[in-house]
Amino acid sequence: MAVIHLSGSELLSQWANLLSKSRSIKLNEADVTKDAVHPITLLGNISLVLSEQGALRESQIFSQISEISLTSPNHGGLGLKIDEEATQDDIHEISFLISAWLEALNSDDRKKHVGQSIQQVAPKDRPPMTVTEKIFAMHAIDSKGYVRTGETIRVSLDWIMASEASWAGMERTYDSLGNPGIFRNDRFWLAGDHVVEPRVKGVPAVQRLIESSEKARKVFKMTEYQGMNYTIMHTEFFRERAQPGMLIIGSDSHTCSSGAVGCLAIGLGAADVTMGLITGETWFKVPEVVKIEFIGEPSRGIGGKDVILYVLQQLKRNTVASDRIVEYTGAGLNYLSPDARFAIANMTTELGGVTGIFTPDHITKGFIDGRKLARHKNASHYFRPDEGAVYAESHIIDLSKVESFVAKYPNPDDVVPVTDVLGMKLDGCFIGACTTAEEDIILGALVLEQGLQMGLSPLRDGKKRKVVPGSLPILDRLQKLGLAQIYEDAGFEIGVPGCSYCVGISADRASEGEVWLSSQNRNFENRMGQGSIGNLASAATVAASSFSMAVANPQHFIDQIPAERWELMTGRGSLRGMSSGQEPNWVEPASPGEAATSESELKKADESGQQDKSENAIIRGKIQRLGDFVDTDALAPAQFLISSRTNEELGAHCLEFTNPSFRSRAKEGFNVVVAGKAFGCGSSREQAVSALLGCDIKCVIAESFAFIYGRNQPSLGLLGFTMDDPAFYKAAADGEEISISLETNSLTIGDREFSFSLSAMERELVEAGGITPAFKKFGKQLFDMICGSTKDARREVEVRGQAAGMQW
Repeated sequence: MAVIHLSGSELLSQWANLLSKSRSIKLNEADVTKDAVHPITLLGNISLVLSEQGALRESQIFSQISEISLTSPNHGGLGLKIDEEATQDDIHEISFLISAWLEALNSDDRKKHVGQSIQQVAPKDRPPMTVTEKIFAMHAIDSKGYVRTGETIRVSLDWIMASEASWAGMERTYDSLGNPGIFRNDRFWLAGDHVVEPRVKGVPAVQRLIESSEKARKVFKMTEYQGMNYTIMHTEFFRERAQPGMLIIGSDSHTCSSGAVGCLAIGLGAADVTMGLITGETWFKVPEVVKIEFIGEPSRGIGGKDVILYVLQQLKRNTVASDRIVEYTGAGLNYLSPDARFAIANMTTELGGVTGIFTPDHITKGFIDGRKLARHKNASHYFRPDEGAVYAESHIIDLSKVESFVAKYPNPDDVVPVTDVLGMKLDGCFIGACTTAEEDIILGALVLEQGLQMGLSPLRDGKKRKVVPGSLPILDRLQKLGLAQIYEDAGFEIGVPGCSYCVGISADRASEGEVWLSSQNRNFENRMGQGSIGNLASAATVAASSFSMAVANPQHFIDQIPAERWELMTGRGSLRGMSSGQEPNWVEPASPGEAATSESELKKADESGQQDKSENAIIRGKIQRLGDFVDTDALAPAQFLISSRTNEELGAHCLEFTNPSFRSRAKEGFNVVVAGKAFGCGSSREQAVSALLGCDIKCVIAESFAFIYGRNQPSLGLLGFTMDDPAFYKAAADGEEISISLETNSLTIGDREFSFSLSAMERELVEAGGITPAFKKFGKQLFDMICGSTKDARREVEVRGQAAGMQW
């Protein structure tokens, strides 16, 4: 690369111009030392002068960029050195960072008001709330200081998350809306992890994903972008960005991982998340909350993965947690590290929950306070549940009963003690995926180290062993500690951060008939590769099993690890040094001066809006029956996600591997699906809905929907609702004719009539064809309209939008 030949004066003029254009601040250039200085030094000199001028926020930006420039790329920096000349590319990158971070100040200045927290004491007349309800109350626009289960609220957002795979769909939605801009350039986390991998980066479809993400970075001036294969989407976000009390949405079902630090992190479909990215808002119907109380002390070496497998064994997926938020609390939290909590929160989606959230405590505070950057710890709000808070259910999990487990293919809740499957032959061992935190990978290495010291060696039989750290900072630590070498000595290939075998759509795919033991979070059919068989376990169990390529109990190896060795290796996500941390300063949501619109008023508004509808919407068709737990991996098989760009292309593969006749029957008029429990469970991929639309499915009726899928239906314009009447399912035999009235919220099968529930908001979205057409109709006041505005206000926006040609 060419070395830059700009003088200090020329660079100073360029950067002073950026400052003036972005922030209208004139830098006193004469006061800046600029002769014969390195660009990084110049950044520091500018920071000093800005501080003297009183431009403290701008001063901090230049100081911050100087630090980023010197930081290793393994930790998100540029890796420049003060004693080496900067290249043209280096200068270009620094200039981009200056522009982006100055724009972040503008974003912060423009942000909408979020309810502020107050210290210590809640109003006496306020109903008791859970942690979940307090976070919703703080973020509710027009908040009354509290929320109630079941009410629909419009909320402001703190962060938006996406992967390169989900951004592809989000970008299409964004472009179709006329590129309206995003709410904050410093609160969009876009990570390249699902498909991108050095071995396939030349594949045209992968190139397009990379180019799309890079374009987003430039167009939006993203400050937090780290490029491809820096981190699995959730790993570094949890470690360095999510804060207690925040409200976060992401276009991935494992967005819930960040609930480990006491925030609400909720996965939604790509269209929903795109609207949040544009407006900084979304809506929620406040879910019920389930409390899981941890008691007891786990055995040595038992981490978060075995704990959540035990929870799945005891409570089963898509049962008590279905469509609910799970709050984890209890005295047992004292023994669960931030990394252990991360694994548990991550797999709350496998449990069927909307998200999982840990009551923050001294361990949370120690973890957050340990971050280097103030901006990623000074926006924390620590909430705890009130005495008398109402939970839909409460369950106790005794950590002392947790042991090493295996979840047998193809169900994450078919969990048995490892001793029940000892000797199961394996074709592959995988340690990685977003649920496998730093301490899990370290423990896996220490297990391997003990095995090697005992004289064991990996069988040289062509079997596959792979470890994929969750981020470059974790990989960097493994290398510096010598643990990466242990993995290699034990026959493991070390991959770049990414989803790898867990999603099976990139360079790593298990072959048909292969049996794997993996520390990932899902073992659905075809998850690791078409026809493969995946079983789930902790990293320690996978490591112990890798020597003989047969399932083995890791406890013997764990018992041999010297305490001082374990202590030396643990990372900052472990309990080391945190147990003595101070309790947080507990806060409460503020109560505003005026109460928000009452639920009765909102109901009247919904009804008035519905009375405006003059059309007699009737859907007619024949029933096609499906069973329980139809997952999104089956509805939209992973291997067709990237290449399929239309509903019809996705529909051509809908249920291809599990219900081969489904598509042809749909074309023949069997276009109303009647299914069982948790329809749409699994991944957040909204392509599952698109695939059904591509098959000409007109309506889906089920006993229950998985949360993200259930939101994706109206957001993409597919009618769907739940029925719990056993008589309906008896009448709704396969092939029966059915008619559905949206005017009366009723349906008819033969001579039997049944009623169903569909909110005015859901109907509005379905009739508009989804959230994208609704945005085109209402613009950035979309959420005013679909969250219960009055008829007059709705009409006012419609008229104003028509008059302005919808130029938002």
